[in-house]
Amino acid sequence: MTLDLNTLIAILAMAAATVFTRVSGLVLIRYIEMDERRRTAIEAIPPAVLMAVIAPTAFAVGWAETLACTVTAVAARHLPMLASVVIGVATVALLRAAGL
Repeated sequence: MTLDLNTLIAILAMAAATVFTRVSGLVLIRYIEMDERRRTAIEAIPPAVLMAVIAPTAFAVGWAETLACTVTAVAARHLPMLASVVIGVATVALLRAAGL
């Protein structure tokens, strides 16, 4: 296997961009006054990202996945993110086992 220099540079640039965006968010949030409106907006980000990740699956695969995505969306409104993901995975597993 050979290592292409352009591929290596692309991987390193993407890694640097990822680290930069994560670290800059942590640094910049220190300088923002957190009122209730901003806190609510920031707390809405994880469920929005979760829905963006699972939405294509809801419409592209089958009924088990569509129903599990719906259950995950409802769970994400009321539960922590990890619990929502666990419920979604368990739901799709049960529905697939049931033959949907």
